[in-house]
Amino acid sequence: MNKQHLTATIVVDKTPKEAFDAILNIKKWWSENIEGETSNIGDEFTYSAKTLHRCRMKLAEAIPNKKITWEVLDNYFSFTNDQTEWVGTKITFDITQEDDKTKVQFTHLGLVPGHECYEVCEGAWIDYITNSLYNLIATGTGYPNSKECEEVV
Repeated sequence: MNKQHLTATIVVDKTPKEAFDAILNIKKWWSENIEGETSNIGDEFTYSAKTLHRCRMKLAEAIPNKKITWEVLDNYFSFTNDQTEWVGTKITFDITQEDDKTKVQFTHLGLVPGHECYEVCEGAWIDYITNSLYNLIATGTGYPNSKECEEVV
């Protein structure tokens, strides 16, 4: 079976450095509910959306202005039976210069159709990447979940 990992791509009129710096600034585009450090290799951080979703990740790779990789260490969804679907998966951001624009290719390696959480996660990731992260890179303002946010599934 050919696995189709979840992907999303954005192209912005900014430099690879601006994209790289914005991606590392997780609280400005994903969620204000991030605890821990997020910018140095080996840093571990936790994301939480009240009772719906919690995960612990590690910054596994950071090649300045080119690539960022997170490894999912632990995960919980209130809406799935299988709590291991994200555990051991990797989330990558590949950054490339294309003429005077920057392309960011997001991939959640290991999150594939057939996973119980796929449909919900696909919608959420696509929105975070194509709206919030894109706007943070392009304008300096993202749309992260607030500390009071309870995700809706």
